[in-house]
Amino acid sequence: MECDTRIPRFRRPGVVEDDQTGEESSCSVFSPGHPGGIALSDSEKAEAIADNLDTQFQPVTDPSVPAVTEKVNVALRSYFMTPASEPKLTNPEEVQEAIRGLKVNKAPGPDGIPNRALKHLPQRAVSLLVQVFNAIILTHHFPTVWKHARVISILKPGKDPALPLSYQPIRLLVNYLKRSY
Repeated sequence: MECDTRIPRFRRPGVVEDDQTGEESSCSVFSPGHPGGIALSDSEKAEAIADNLDTQFQPVTDPSVPAVTEKVNVALRSYFMTPASEPKLTNPEEVQEAIRGLKVNKAPGPDGIPNRALKHLPQRAVSLLVQVFNAIILTHHFPTVWKHARVISILKPGKDPALPLSYQPIRLLVNYLKRSY
């Protein structure tokens, strides 16, 4: 677990200050159940965080509780009785506007198509994209290939490149979907 020094010290949960200097002595987690109230090892930190989450989130232990069952039934009846509205389809102007809004300096997604190329699509290609997008809306089927992303790792500023935790994963999606949906 790393301390996020971008968050002011007084707002960081679990940060311990050295009584002598007022500086952070380590990235420790405050643990009321632990002797001394501080968890130093990774397993102690994990246990303290798990205990904290446990106290905040209590599952419904008996789903047959009448109040819970009734609340679910009311929500389901409301959902099924609401008439379905017609889906809003797109048009060439909306797609062209979305393409104009794409930034040319962004990395391409798994399809390898850069935004610069999308900005130079002929009108016929834009019309085909409109047909594809409308088919997705009408059939409620999103192509599996568009669900994939290219993931790259970027070194965090000021971090040791030898440590795996020093890298931030970045997900690159298909560019023409970023503004469409």
